[in-house]
Amino acid sequence: MAAYLICLTSGGGIPLFTRSKGDLKPLPFPVIGSLNAVHMFAANHGTELKTAATEGSKIVWKSFLSSINLIIVTSEDNADDCHVNKLLDNIFHALILLYGEEELANIKNVERCKREIKVCYQLIDYLLERWFLPTFSDVTNAVDTIAAQEVHILQNFLDAFTETGDSLFGCLMVHGKVAVATKKWWSLSATELILLSLLVESLPRCSSRDVPIYLPQMSPTVPHRLLTFSLMNGVDVCIICGPAPSLTQLEKEVGRFWGAAFDSLRSLREVHSRNIPPNITLDPNILGFMLINCESNRCLCSVDVNPNTSENSINGARRREILRCYYQKVIGTYFSSTIEGSENGPTEFAHKPFETYVVTETYKIYALQLNNYHFFVLYTMAIPTYAMRSVTQKSLNILIKDKNILI
Repeated sequence: MAAYLICLTSGGGIPLFTRSKGDLKPLPFPVIGSLNAVHMFAANHGTELKTAATEGSKIVWKSFLSSINLIIVTSEDNADDCHVNKLLDNIFHALILLYGEEELANIKNVERCKREIKVCYQLIDYLLERWFLPTFSDVTNAVDTIAAQEVHILQNFLDAFTETGDSLFGCLMVHGKVAVATKKWWSLSATELILLSLLVESLPRCSSRDVPIYLPQMSPTVPHRLLTFSLMNGVDVCIICGPAPSLTQLEKEVGRFWGAAFDSLRSLREVHSRNIPPNITLDPNILGFMLINCESNRCLCSVDVNPNTSENSINGARRREILRCYYQKVIGTYFSSTIEGSENGPTEFAHKPFETYVVTETYKIYALQLNNYHFFVLYTMAIPTYAMRSVTQKSLNILIKDKNILI
């Protein structure tokens, strides 16, 4: 999906940066000026311009800190505006994560800001790739997790290693999905959990790194350090700490602490990309699912539930796209969510819907809302339509009752 992103100063409308997704020509300056001018014109007349739609396109404006305006021009996806607004929120918080709130709120030297803000480009570009991301957290407002039988063993290793780093904030990630984390890590806001996971996954692969960060909600003006260590391909341990210890000091401790956990780490990595333990058996007609806990802001998703299924017409990337599209269609239209703008759900319904489904020529998909859970399940055409409801409910019970699934 093609998209333009523009960031301008609120006062003078000076472009700080522009980014694009897809094979697009750069936007001419007069077009950028016109998009900003119409927003300023509305504001000067006591009106807040939020969104506009053309045939096949959508434009959304959003102001932050009374200092910057973000404008996004994207393809029309027929989804509620809360989703593209959430994308803009994530981009803004990504700016705070890597640049700091104080610097954004008080832009005194525009040219200097333009140079320094480039540190955020990699994460912003990654967010703009939302239709192709391997995880779902950017759209669900819940951090992706991975479940394995070794999580309780690995929790002890993580707690000990985090303490050695003089920190309370630590987690173990597998391809950007949180396997285990300390209590303090889980105490971070949903936005912080999501952006930290996306940041680690967006950076080039390396054995260790030391990244200066701000925490958008917990510490937007005081910087911290994000230390990451690659334990094996696709598996990283992350710690948030202060000035000490140094990366070199903690790097020397990695082998001592994690050497004994090698077998457990390898078993954990093998759960990717199914993301659920091998002892969990779901209906063979299930191609993929998204399970979101709206209270804990965690999600468990898979597009490889039954690797040996005979249904090969829909590959993993296409399954991921279907689940994303259906989620964005349902949330804000039928179901409420923790995403800003969709908290109260649709206002046109006198009664709150709890289930919905779609049948196409190539797949079937079912959505269920139960207590704090949203459950979206993608099925093959072989499943009888009347059976989807009971299979979905049974599958949800299997997942939420498994002791290894920390959602």
